[in-house]
Amino acid sequence: METKRLVPYSVHLREDIYLKLKAIAKDRKAASLVRDAITMIVEGDDSFTGGYKKALRDTISVVQLDEWAGSIGIGGQSIADKLVTKIERLAP
Repeated sequence: METKRLVPYSVHLREDIYLKLKAIAKDRKAASLVRDAITMIVEGDDSFTGGYKKALRDTISVVQLDEWAGSIGIGGQSIADKLVTKIERLAP
């Protein structure tokens, strides 16, 4: 699972859909919610597999951003890098 830069893409929604999306997203960014849904559709995953892949991406992000995991290392490799490699292997 590789991390790539995000490319902006505009989507026009009917007002009623926009308002529902805004209400559902609440504290979470609506862009993230839409991005996750589009990713799941494009990758052709069922809801379980799509959710599983999203959980793996979220886990990798948490590990990469963790100050301690990034600063502690063994044999020249940080704990964060080692964990990310292991988590990426879990992807279907």
